[in-house]
Amino acid sequence: MRSRNDPRVWLVTGASSGLGRALAEAVLERGERVVATARDSVRLTPLKELDAERAIVAPLDVTDPNQAVAAFGAAQSAFGRVDVVVNNAGYGLFGALEELTDDQVRAEFETNFFGSLNVVRAALPMLRVQRSGHIVQISSLDGIAPGVAGETVYAASKFATEGLCEALATEIAHLGIRVTIVEPGPIRTDFGAAADARPVEIDEYEASVGNALDWFETELVGKQPNDPRRVANAIIAAIDADEPPLRLVLGEEAVAAVRDKLGVQRSELEIWAERALSTAIPT
Repeated sequence: MRSRNDPRVWLVTGASSGLGRALAEAVLERGERVVATARDSVRLTPLKELDAERAIVAPLDVTDPNQAVAAFGAAQSAFGRVDVVVNNAGYGLFGALEELTDDQVRAEFETNFFGSLNVVRAALPMLRVQRSGHIVQISSLDGIAPGVAGETVYAASKFATEGLCEALATEIAHLGIRVTIVEPGPIRTDFGAAADARPVEIDEYEASVGNALDWFETELVGKQPNDPRRVANAIIAAIDADEPPLRLVLGEEAVAAVRDKLGVQRSELEIWAERALSTAIPT
């Protein structure tokens, strides 16, 4: 059991670059401990070199549930527990829904949804025994308020993951395990450059998806407004809070988009409230 003065142990997926890397580095700078994971564990060597006593690395392709179990086994052997699980690994698939193949769609869900599911399932036995822990799911603004054409499947994978986490929070709260869903706007990492963007072939989608993909490539990639280190620090601050949020929206554009969406939802709810309240079986 962890004492108040005992540094926490964080397990971070997708820690070889981007937000995962920034978060792992920030945790180490605070004097806490990290189990850094990625498909290619060799790329994690610089993290281990930062502090060989407080950082270990483990290979983890989140689509492989056995590797997820093995990563928590490595954490158990090295540190005796895990306090914070950060589900960060994922990638973007962008293109017109009608043009994407079943294999492309399923691959997106295998990583973004089922990958997160695999990690959560591997974590729960340890967290349940500990009667403590925090699951942090890195989602996206697209997981709550998608507003750009061509992100249908990516958004769907994030919506599914958010539904999983929100329902799970109720299921495990009595065990002392918390859940936080992080919904950032665009972060200046290599996520955009590494995304699987499929050019439009059907002319009718050029005005929506085609223009969105052009904007994505020319106006967004490399110019994302949010700093990964500041995003990492905001996540840590939320986890440190006495009452951590279920949802953590980060970035000016994300806050504005979520406010707009909630406003529209509230307005529609009130407009249709009379009809909504008319469905009960008559008594």
